[in-house]
Amino acid sequence: MAFAMVSTAVRQSPTIDEPVYVAAGVIYLTEHDLRPNAEHPPLGKLLIGAGAVLTGPRPGPAFTGDQQAAGRRLLYESGNDAQGLLLAARLPVIALTLLFGLVVFAFARDLTGPAGGLAALALYAFSPDVIAHGSLATLDVPMAGFLLTSAWLLWRARRRPRLFLPLAGAALGAAVATKMSALPAVPVLLGLVVASVWSARGSSGRRIVDGVAWAAGAGLVAMAVVWASYLVVDPRLRWTAPPGVPDIDGPRGLAAAWMPFPEPFRDGMRVQFGFEDLRWTGFLFGEVYIGSRWYYLPAALLVKTPLGMLAMWTAGIAALFAVARLRPAALYVLVPAAVLLGAAMTGARDLGVRYAIAVPMFLAVAAGAATALRWRWTPAVACALLLFVAVSSLRTYPFYLPYSNEAFGGPSKTRLRLHDSNADWGQDLGRLADRLRDRYPDERVWLAYKGSGVPSHYGIRASDPLVVPPGQVRGLLVVSGSWIAKSDPRLTPLIATSEPIDEVGHSITIFRRP
Repeated sequence: MAFAMVSTAVRQSPTIDEPVYVAAGVIYLTEHDLRPNAEHPPLGKLLIGAGAVLTGPRPGPAFTGDQQAAGRRLLYESGNDAQGLLLAARLPVIALTLLFGLVVFAFARDLTGPAGGLAALALYAFSPDVIAHGSLATLDVPMAGFLLTSAWLLWRARRRPRLFLPLAGAALGAAVATKMSALPAVPVLLGLVVASVWSARGSSGRRIVDGVAWAAGAGLVAMAVVWASYLVVDPRLRWTAPPGVPDIDGPRGLAAAWMPFPEPFRDGMRVQFGFEDLRWTGFLFGEVYIGSRWYYLPAALLVKTPLGMLAMWTAGIAALFAVARLRPAALYVLVPAAVLLGAAMTGARDLGVRYAIAVPMFLAVAAGAATALRWRWTPAVACALLLFVAVSSLRTYPFYLPYSNEAFGGPSKTRLRLHDSNADWGQDLGRLADRLRDRYPDERVWLAYKGSGVPSHYGIRASDPLVVPPGQVRGLLVVSGSWIAKSDPRLTPLIATSEPIDEVGHSITIFRRP
């Protein structure tokens, strides 16, 4: 897994969100300015920035309020080695992803023994989605991993509450301090604090009172971690709300106003609520639509999860209910995953399974429970399914981001059914430069690229086909998969009258236009 993530990270150009997070992390550590990327708390970006700062980057101009411009300046306009800086920023997330694999193993081993732990670890280590997003300088995997760690510590707290409950609170706080989409899990995990104390206290008549007290204590620890993540950036918490923070009314506005966190966090919540009020463009199974569909994430997970993994998940969930000694674990494994998935399904942005990355992480633990089923063929079937998962994952290397399982045609067909971070997130600009240089030297290139990379930095000399009359577009027409998916009326006629001749990384198509 480490080899797959590092070797993938070395080659991939910046995905859309990464320059913003890298620049924010560097600014937090060098300028102690909380303004960049206020819509997310700082902890994950501090880790990303720590990796970047170790390379000694030349700082760009002081932050002026445009976070996309700040990322572009840091990577491409300040004399830094863009790919080296990006790799350094990705390495802390890779390290965290590997550590979360140990949590998966330990959690499943606690439930079903070494066999279950190894099965869960294998599913986690070969998960294309975990590898894809765990090798990027983004926040999705760290947030989900901290929540998984909190759930595991709460399970262990059933035996030793004094040791593990404070640690579980700290892990919960780390998740919230990384990304606000962890908030729906907070009441669930605090409820599990009560359940753990109830189990640990046996026949004590004070179980409920003690449980509530411990839940309050764990909540205070989580709150302290969130506050600490802001104080590390600026001990004085200097803050002026940036332009564009929306006024949010109703229950959401009250939630943002009364949340017991620093003002930058509360303004970040308002920004996130503003995003949820927008109407985003979605793409599912070849259909472009405006808005969101409740079934988008389950459908996307069905496409992007290996078939053997789906089978192991199903068997593991069944085992958690069928095996009496495992039934309490369903509260700690399945309920947080279900709540996080349900919350993500109500969101306005149908932009990728990364919004539900907690599902393959929690369900890897659940799948380990399948080894507890009392059936003589269980070991053989489990090994066969794990081998199927491993082969499917290895076959997609190094193109993990656009992975689709065999039932949906594999990675080369993902762009026909899904877009954005499911398939094309701007990650193949460097590979495109190599392809154009090796196979199409000296040809006229027209580029419709979706991403944060700067084509000229990679040696790509291209014109924009969207700003000239169609008759002037002749030669190579290079189009990102997300542009194709959105059926832009300026681009669709050009594609219809061009011949596809090549593809790069299953995310970019090269057409020849006469």
